[in-house]
Amino acid sequence: MTSVPTPIPSRTQYVQEEIKRRILTGRLTPGQALVEADLAARFGVSKTPVREALKTLAGTGLVVMNQYKGVTVRRVDADMAREVYDVRLLLEPEALRRAVGRGASLDAAREALERAELAGDTAERSLANREFHRALYLPCGNPLLGRMLDEVRDQAALVSAVAWAADPSWQREADEHQEILRLALAGDADGAARALHAHIASFVERAFPGTGSGDRQAQGEDGPA
Repeated sequence: MTSVPTPIPSRTQYVQEEIKRRILTGRLTPGQALVEADLAARFGVSKTPVREALKTLAGTGLVVMNQYKGVTVRRVDADMAREVYDVRLLLEPEALRRAVGRGASLDAAREALERAELAGDTAERSLANREFHRALYLPCGNPLLGRMLDEVRDQAALVSAVAWAADPSWQREADEHQEILRLALAGDADGAARALHAHIASFVERAFPGTGSGDRQAQGEDGPA
């Protein structure tokens, strides 16, 4: 049987993924200028795929395009962190509650945690952690809910990258991930959702004190915790 060759990513897709990876692993830092000519030379392509890639990344919130200042990596501050994590606090625990309630497979989440534990560097661990969270909310049974969380996924990862650079807290988060998964695998939908909510809220409060996201959620002003 003839095997089907794996499609080769377009130049734009390749450049987009490489720039994103460098941003989310801290090789390109918030506020850093992204010059089309420099990036084209670095990746061995013309400026056209670089320009298209940057437009897409601007749409996902990872870079900022300014008519006068050019393109820069998005800066992370408390306001941005609050906006992104408010969305996660509102939607992600509910998505997990639904996934557990419908008996969805969480094998992908378990595998992502295993990859995170065996990761050889922070970049690999960060990517595995992102996949863990996505594996919890994606099987919620509502594709629109999954897409909404996917839309803020890159921005959440940028917040995390900045926070980890200032205060690495891998082990604490790894322990929290294990507890979330344990509750989910035990079929405790409400318990898993509460643990996930606490995990998300505590992270952004540690990284950006005074954002208030966790406080408002705990008080019920933005919906059930």
